[in-house]
Amino acid sequence: MTASGAVAGLLALQAVIDNNIRGALIWLVVCQVLDGLDGPIARRIDVVIHAPRVDGYVLDLIVDYLTCVVVPVALLVRLELLPSEFQTLIAGLILLMSALWFARTDIETEDHWFNGFPAVWNLAVPTYLVLDLSENTVAIVTLVLCFSQLTMLKFPHIVRVSTLRLITLPFGTLYIATLFYLSWSYSNETGIKESMASELIMILFPIYIAAISLWRSMQSDPEESAEVIKE
Repeated sequence: MTASGAVAGLLALQAVIDNNIRGALIWLVVCQVLDGLDGPIARRIDVVIHAPRVDGYVLDLIVDYLTCVVVPVALLVRLELLPSEFQTLIAGLILLMSALWFARTDIETEDHWFNGFPAVWNLAVPTYLVLDLSENTVAIVTLVLCFSQLTMLKFPHIVRVSTLRLITLPFGTLYIATLFYLSWSYSNETGIKESMASELIMILFPIYIAAISLWRSMQSDPEESAEVIKE
């Protein structure tokens, strides 16, 4: 399932090349769904025991860099969402900073919060499109997210973080479902066919994630608390 994400990523990239924006958006959502399901399923059936020669963690990082970074950046450039004079520079910065983020040895805390923005550009770029953000706004938000990747700001793993899971997981699922619906209804001629409800969901979920990320960032890590207690 994890490896199949690479195939879905290829189909998304081909759709970008063909200017089939609807297809690209849909395949990016498929990639996100696969990425959200593969981990819980792998842990459930003990893949580590039954497929010991395959490192699922490394495989996941390889596929994620393609589907969460490379393809969304291609889509970002195709849609011309950035100021033209800075487009190549910012697109290159996303690739650079995301590569460094994937190489972090402290990519995740013991309670499954990511350190730094977790390179989910496959969600960020479609959200830019849905919310019809201006080029300057897209550039500013993208730069903030880029540089936050090398910080200690905490971002939740929507599936694995237990804190506020009863809110985060259903809200995240609703966000993904809304994004899929909007992607399905996209037209190169008329764009996104959004409603007030869908627009509200697409705005409120990122705000919610930002709020709980800032809240968690102000807390101490479990491992740090344990060391203090030992001392």
